[in-house]
Amino acid sequence: MLLCLVPLTTFSQKKPSGKLRILALSETGGHHVQYSAAAKIFLDSLATKKNFTIDYIHDTKSIDKNFLSQYQLFIQLDYPPYAWGDTAMQAFIEYMNDKSHGWIGFHHATLLGTFDGYPMWDWFSAFMGGIQYKNYIGTFADGEVTIEDSKHPVMRGISSPFTILKEEWYIYDKSPRPNVHVIATVNEKSYRPESTVVMGDHPVIWTNEKMAARNVYIFMGHGPWLFKNPSYRQLFTNAIDWAGRTE
Repeated sequence: MLLCLVPLTTFSQKKPSGKLRILALSETGGHHVQYSAAAKIFLDSLATKKNFTIDYIHDTKSIDKNFLSQYQLFIQLDYPPYAWGDTAMQAFIEYMNDKSHGWIGFHHATLLGTFDGYPMWDWFSAFMGGIQYKNYIGTFADGEVTIEDSKHPVMRGISSPFTILKEEWYIYDKSPRPNVHVIATVNEKSYRPESTVVMGDHPVIWTNEKMAARNVYIFMGHGPWLFKNPSYRQLFTNAIDWAGRTE
């Protein structure tokens, strides 16, 4: 799971205007690059429809307090919680302690542990419910996602259950449920093909209400085919509408 890092585009350090400004962080290599490419097409189209702006970066070298102050919403599109520099980590922690901000994390945001020689970021593990990555379904499986909190804004217009095709379905050392508000879970008995990589109570969408910033973690985020799924597109859109509120 090696990171592929490339030079960043330089962005001007302007103060935010009334228009929502979003920062999206993703890798430029590895298994998930096609997901990120499809997500960019989706996000750019949505930006035109909803009149927001979005900038893309591919590592955390430029992240500091001043840089993040430009953005009301941070989307961790495809990037793990390791290999962040100290300045970026501290800036992100401060960002998440501000109620005027929002965060959406996908898939790799719970790749918590010791990878590529980097230690686990303990603060991020606590943010994600005190969990640590344990295993995944490397051969993929379809699964049914059951909504637990149908009244949460990120679930608006989505029926329960809804099916997700070809996902890796991480499991953790324990369920994050005691430390987060669970919005949806995957029914492990629905996996096709069946899998022995299970954890029992298996949240896949949740929010940490202890944080000042609005935040939602959405596990599903491996392949570009997700954007052909109307429920997934609605979920992604709802998450932006909710986490990106500027009031």
